[in-house]
Amino acid sequence: MARIQTILIADPDTDFLAWTSTQLSSATTKVITSSDSEEAYRIFLREKPDILMAETHLSPFGGMELLGRIRQRAPNAIVVLTSAFGTTQAVIESMRLGAFDFVRKETLPFTLKAVIDAALKAQAEMRAATSAKPQLTVEEHQDSLVGKSEAMAQVFKVVGRVAMSDAPVMITGETGSGKELVARAVHTYSQRNGKSFVAINCAAIPEQLLESELFGHEKGAFTGAVGQRAGRFEQCNGGTLFLDEIGDMPLALQSKILRVLQDGEFSRVGGSATLKGDVRIIAATNKNLEQEVAEKKFREDLFYRLNVVRIQLPPLRQRAEDIRLLAEYFLQKVAARQRLPRLKISEDAIKVLESHNWPGNVRELENTIQRACVFATSDVLLPKDIPIGMSGALSDEVSANPSLANVVTKEMAIEALLKAAETDPNLQLLPFLEREFTLHSMRATNGNQVRAAKLLGITRATLRKRMEIFGISKELNITG
Repeated sequence: MARIQTILIADPDTDFLAWTSTQLSSATTKVITSSDSEEAYRIFLREKPDILMAETHLSPFGGMELLGRIRQRAPNAIVVLTSAFGTTQAVIESMRLGAFDFVRKETLPFTLKAVIDAALKAQAEMRAATSAKPQLTVEEHQDSLVGKSEAMAQVFKVVGRVAMSDAPVMITGETGSGKELVARAVHTYSQRNGKSFVAINCAAIPEQLLESELFGHEKGAFTGAVGQRAGRFEQCNGGTLFLDEIGDMPLALQSKILRVLQDGEFSRVGGSATLKGDVRIIAATNKNLEQEVAEKKFREDLFYRLNVVRIQLPPLRQRAEDIRLLAEYFLQKVAARQRLPRLKISEDAIKVLESHNWPGNVRELENTIQRACVFATSDVLLPKDIPIGMSGALSDEVSANPSLANVVTKEMAIEALLKAAETDPNLQLLPFLEREFTLHSMRATNGNQVRAAKLLGITRATLRKRMEIFGISKELNITG
């Protein structure tokens, strides 16, 4: 037997309550109405409906306060606010308080079911995600190497084999694919684990400072060198030095790195003493070093010294089966950092993530999850919270060619045009939208101008003016 879904509608307009109840009631949907915010609050606590749709102008207290009270008692409650006079401030405040959506009343004659269906779907996704068991825990992946794909399994195997040796390692892969994480894993599983792991980005430090950063300097070696300073090689003696983006290292420095690899010796900038260090070097690059060597941009002898063990990291688009695990892992990191309860992600949100190409790889996915947590209105991430893939082809095509409204349904066209207007305020859509709103409202009320004006949130005089401007009276065969 299908589960009965319950919708609570709170609105001071009894005609609106009757209309929405007629539109939404079915064998599987129970609609409860209230024209009083105090009563609506009591009904919500007693009935625990799947959705609350509330007008902002309720009494004795408004819909915003009703939203706030309910979210205090039920943080995952799905609340849709409606208003005939939705100001920018009202929309922002409703989102800040955790509303699922804020809908202008004038759009409801043709968007009501779509709004409610989206809210019900979100509720079902949250229930499913809440009951689902996560596929990993943070404790299982303290080194942040997450993946179950065959490509990552091969990486893990190489890490395991190379960890117990002191051989130099070269990690290659696209930007954001997790090269430093692999370097840290090699260090973690090695006998040097008790010593320092020091990472330095060779592309992020100016050439004149990079030598000092690596090898240190003596007092007076250059302007600003007010004292002796130990470099990274001294700081991680006995440990591991990770040279990220080594393909961007100046040629002059490459020879000094080669000397360290050969006999463990180096000198501070401005000093004559030869120092020795026991340091394992792991390098990484997103460049094709073989090509760099051929073009004399990278020393051939250093390349072969570093390239003893090669670990090639696959881009995220080639291991889509890892996206769910990575998303869960990043969610748990966010929850732990912000001291929140365990966060979850719905199946449809996972599908959104898996459909993306991820040019920024794992780093882009982590940033996307962090942004999604900002947009989320519950402890379950839904597709609407994911800041990618938000605009479809229909939106682009209809915004470019409004005549497509004759091919698709008017509701689909208007929805697409509204989305296009949100992203491009210069689009001349208002006349088209006003006409469609007015026409659909008149049809929904069987030509009753008083009810149509109420649905649109305008006066009857304004409605009649619109009908005259857009020729709606002739289209509907209305006289007088």
